[in-house]
Amino acid sequence: MVDARELLPWYEEFQRDLPWRRPGVSAWQILVSEFMLQQTPVVRVEPIWRDWVARWPTPSATAAASTADVLRAWGKLGYPRRAKRLHECATVISVEYGDAVPDDVDTLLTLPGVGTYTSRAIACFAYGKRVPVVDTNVRRVVARVVHGRADSAASVRDLAEVAAILPNDSRAPRFSIALMELGATVCTARSPRCGLCPLSVCAWRAAGFPPPTEPARRVQKFAGTDRQVRGRLLDVLRANATPVSRAQLDVAWLSDPAQRNRALDSLLTDGLVEQTSGGLFALAGEGGEPGPKPAPVD
Repeated sequence: MVDARELLPWYEEFQRDLPWRRPGVSAWQILVSEFMLQQTPVVRVEPIWRDWVARWPTPSATAAASTADVLRAWGKLGYPRRAKRLHECATVISVEYGDAVPDDVDTLLTLPGVGTYTSRAIACFAYGKRVPVVDTNVRRVVARVVHGRADSAASVRDLAEVAAILPNDSRAPRFSIALMELGATVCTARSPRCGLCPLSVCAWRAAGFPPPTEPARRVQKFAGTDRQVRGRLLDVLRANATPVSRAQLDVAWLSDPAQRNRALDSLLTDGLVEQTSGGLFALAGEGGEPGPKPAPVD
């Protein structure tokens, strides 16, 4: 088990000063942070999040923005479909829930872009619910401290295992975020700083730090991928308030025209980009009356 009497004092002293953890931050603003933090480091999220909540502090304010404005504000966070889903989520909350983020997991799961982790993170961090919140960091801490394994793949047992170690009192939400913080800053994947760990009992340490039994996950590359090409094309459209020609998009990626065409087609399919009746291209919502969707080019 993980001793809350050791973990919580450590968290109070060593937690990172993240703006979405501060008093007075609304449930909506916490939801925005959770969308942005998916697969994206804190250092990249923080300035974008600050600008976002200053500009659109509520779901209704976000819903009133255009899709194009939302995609521009998302900037370089990557995976721009998250921005579109966040915009859709804001619309549902403003229309169906009186501009208030729901506080229960089952209802949160019905919102666009909200899955198993995000629903529980909002219920826990925004509303203080005693629900297990399991991300990669939490899964790693539990694997090491409780089971003596170097790491652990996602499992259907994760939620039950974490629920079992939560305190049965008002400390549970703070415990959840402290457990996550421990995995993010001390019990890290590649270079754990065990000398700084506040926990006196750790099965992995007691077993002599056995190495992982599974092969290391390959680091996902970015350079040269379709994701990079999509980003380059979106950069061109973000920089222009009016639709652009195909030639203007072509210069964004000259090394592989087939890859560029494939990336553009995927942006059109995802609804992030639209083509005008005159054959120009724009961010969603800025193209006026859309023209026919072009066939993909091999």
